[in-house]
Amino acid sequence: MCLAVPGRVLDIEDRGGTRMATVDFGGVVKEVCLEYLPDLEVGEYAIVHVGFALQRLDEESARRTLELFEDLGMLQEEFGDPWEAADGMTASGMTASEITAGGVAEGERLVHEDVVGEGHR
Repeated sequence: MCLAVPGRVLDIEDRGGTRMATVDFGGVVKEVCLEYLPDLEVGEYAIVHVGFALQRLDEESARRTLELFEDLGMLQEEFGDPWEAADGMTASGMTASEITAGGVAEGERLVHEDVVGEGHR
């Protein structure tokens, strides 16, 4: 699954003319491109999707969304080892087509979209 996840900027640097940041996603730290949010500063939160910060987010919304993602196991699913996740899915009886389709039931997908939509309004 490919979620848009809120994260807090830990540091910013210029890498070969590209503004990059180290971002904390509830304990998981990743490198993120800031080209779409060139004025984002250290300590601020942003919604990040596929390695790009897309939208600034207030701290309370970011924290609520991260807590909800963690409670639902979505952070582990998003940032965990994909091979380990696939093993868990096949062990639970999911077929290969269910796994490649995202591994979630339609009802679960709606909950995910509601959470992301609420977090950045």
